[in-house]
Amino acid sequence: MLRVAYDGTDFCGWQIQNEKRTVEGELNTAINKLTGEDILVIGASRTDSGVHAKGNVAVFDTESAIPADKFMYALNTLLPEDVSVVDSLQVSDDFHPRHCKSVKTYEYRIYTSRINDPLKRRYAYRFPANLDVEAMDEAAKYLIGVHDFKSFCCVRTQAETTVREIFSADVFRDGEDIVIRVSGAGFLYNMVRIIAGSLMEVGSGKYEASHIKEVLEKMDRTSAGFTAEPQGLTLIGIEFED
Repeated sequence: MLRVAYDGTDFCGWQIQNEKRTVEGELNTAINKLTGEDILVIGASRTDSGVHAKGNVAVFDTESAIPADKFMYALNTLLPEDVSVVDSLQVSDDFHPRHCKSVKTYEYRIYTSRINDPLKRRYAYRFPANLDVEAMDEAAKYLIGVHDFKSFCCVRTQAETTVREIFSADVFRDGEDIVIRVSGAGFLYNMVRIIAGSLMEVGSGKYEASHIKEVLEKMDRTSAGFTAEPQGLTLIGIEFED
């Protein structure tokens, strides 16, 4: 198992695509070059184009004699500068990162400014007005628990069900930035970015905090806020039950 960090700016997402640069594609190329085997990794989270990660997870089977904890160092000599393996370890043969219970944590980072900050443009979303962080945090608490998140899901989703469980949802200041941190058992396509857009609408005074509860109940994508841009989103990490 690999824990993988990457700057998603120049990738067309995680999942391999024909003639497009993806994180999965870079990992496959590096592993195949290292082992001489034809290996395809399985990722835990298929992050979208432009989304970053500090701790996504990928697994693969290999007959290589390289010790599991050494793969990290060997692969990092072959990977491009915007991808890095931050940990590698042996897992059981039947371990599948998408078929076991886990907790995924995402953060969406915002800075409020009427002027673009070139040093933040790749890793945070600029909202050109003040935001009420306390109101946003109050609104985020309505997301905690098991709900049907159909309102917070892209209409193009192919998910069998839009019911998900959120364990925690917090909004707080981190220096000059505002951070939305959400942990859950799983997330729908664009779910965190729609949550971020909806909370920003609350923070700007467009709606009261209780509006988020109403959006959940309507189960209608048009009732939720805008889909925030991808560069503010980072998959912080994934923790597995066992």
